[in-house]
Amino acid sequence: MKGNEKLLTVLNQLLTDELTAISQYMVHAELCANWGYGKLHDAVEKQARDEMHHAEWLIQRIIFLEGSPTVSRLNPMKLGKTVPEIIGNDQEAEQSAVRAYNAGIRLSHEVDDQASVDLLMKILKMEEAHVSWAEEQRAQIEQMGLENYLGNQTEGAAG
Repeated sequence: MKGNEKLLTVLNQLLTDELTAISQYMVHAELCANWGYGKLHDAVEKQARDEMHHAEWLIQRIIFLEGSPTVSRLNPMKLGKTVPEIIGNDQEAEQSAVRAYNAGIRLSHEVDDQASVDLLMKILKMEEAHVSWAEEQRAQIEQMGLENYLGNQTEGAAG
């Protein structure tokens, strides 16, 4: 089924965003593991896996619409050097994704592509959950202090 060219361009940009997020989150997850924050590693790695699913679903949709998925392009990454930077950078990326998915949903409505609307809504809900997670982490850091927060992120922490 031939898809709308403007929508295919947007879907490919969303794919680029997801592939970039996967790379950024994997680096951040491994930094957390290297610093001994196993629980934080697991949480960030799970988000990277979510982004992998998003990329897979976008690739499937682009192919279905007879487009060509562009998987060789990444946006610049914002890698954190501390846990607060990691959480903040990832939150910014997720907030940008929410805006991009909302724009993609509007375009999908305009070109009468309900299946793309449904897919982008599904991904949008997951991206909003990632924003919420980052907000929760930042609130915990603010409320309990960075040292206590980080102490809770080690494997041996009570939890």
